[in-house]
Amino acid sequence: MIGLSPKQEATVRALGLRRMNQRVMHEDTATVRGMIAKVPHVLRVSHEA
Repeated sequence: MIGLSPKQEATVRALGLRRMNQRVMHEDTATVRGMIAKVPHVLRVSHEA
């Protein structure tokens, strides 16, 4: 991912994202929320029912 620090890139990859416009689903846990909080400028988060 261009423009991200190595730690930010590692966080994005740990969330399972490899390419632009890719979608993944995760359980709503404190760990996942913390990872999202580290890179909010890179992600778009939506809540599924």
